[in-house]
Amino acid sequence: MEQKEHWEKVYQSKASDQVSWYKAHLSLSLDWILGSLKSKSSRVIDVGGGSSTLVDDLLAKGYIDITVLDISQQALKVSKDRLGALADKVTWIEAGITRVSFPPQSFDVWHDRAIFHFLTDPVQRKKYIETLKSTLKTDGFLIMATFSLEGPLKCSGLHIVRYSPETLSGELGDGFSLVKTSQERHQTPFGTFQNFTYCLFKRN
Repeated sequence: MEQKEHWEKVYQSKASDQVSWYKAHLSLSLDWILGSLKSKSSRVIDVGGGSSTLVDDLLAKGYIDITVLDISQQALKVSKDRLGALADKVTWIEAGITRVSFPPQSFDVWHDRAIFHFLTDPVQRKKYIETLKSTLKTDGFLIMATFSLEGPLKCSGLHIVRYSPETLSGELGDGFSLVKTSQERHQTPFGTFQNFTYCLFKRN
């Protein structure tokens, strides 16, 4: 409950476009997702995507099976209010990723720009990876963006874990092949910078 209370407070006290990780459009994520999907009915989950506009852009491209998961009810409400009637086309899940389960082979693409680097407890990371491996389809794609080795040590007042493509691959373990990587110097709404590592993996 402590994590949930933290994130509810963040989204109640700040506008969604005034948090440090805000981007008007996740262009790199969108490009990689579109390049990975085989059809408009492919199943995509945005993990920790509460207030992100990625769901808007996927809907605009005609994708019809999108799930957004976030621990914060307030963050999800931001997206639902922004989308209006289009929100009914999306599956919304209010839950922490280490406390949720899905049927095996549920998704074609798993996207995470928000959660994994906050999992400082190895037990939590192990649970996350177990859920990921059971949920992502064979030959499906994982798109994960974490703070890079040059990124901040804390975000939103919480400690984080920084990754390179190599250390992230090692953390995920067997079952994933690294397809490509990219570095992003993200400018926050208040003019500072955060360095992200983006990785695209294929599920073996």
